[in-house]
Amino acid sequence: MSELKIPNLNNRSRQFLFKNKLTIRRKSKRKLISESLIYFSSSLVLFFIWYLIPQKKILIYSFFSNIYNIYTNFLSFFKYFYQIILVFIIFSIIIFAIIFFIGALYRVFKIFRRKSKKFKF
Repeated sequence: MSELKIPNLNNRSRQFLFKNKLTIRRKSKRKLISESLIYFSSSLVLFFIWYLIPQKKILIYSFFSNIYNIYTNFLSFFKYFYQIILVFIIFSIIIFAIIFFIGALYRVFKIFRRKSKKFKF
């Protein structure tokens, strides 16, 4: 009987879940003025930082060539990474082949060594 699920009738439906939880109050004029002063001062600071950056035109004009250089370096990185992965695969294949070869020789040795059954007590 513990598997029987009885619905709880006290739960509100989902459409009323966030009702009466939003603040509809308007901001005061003092708060609006303080926020606008903060925005204004931060914009002035950003313009000043922009002014301090040297050679802006050269940086802007060389933007696309820099992106192209990054793209070519990225492709060459993947080419070298592919070669490195291939070398790791080659070394791992050689190591596994040596291990399998030694295991096969050991099993053949065990087969030829076992000529008669000797029980040791």
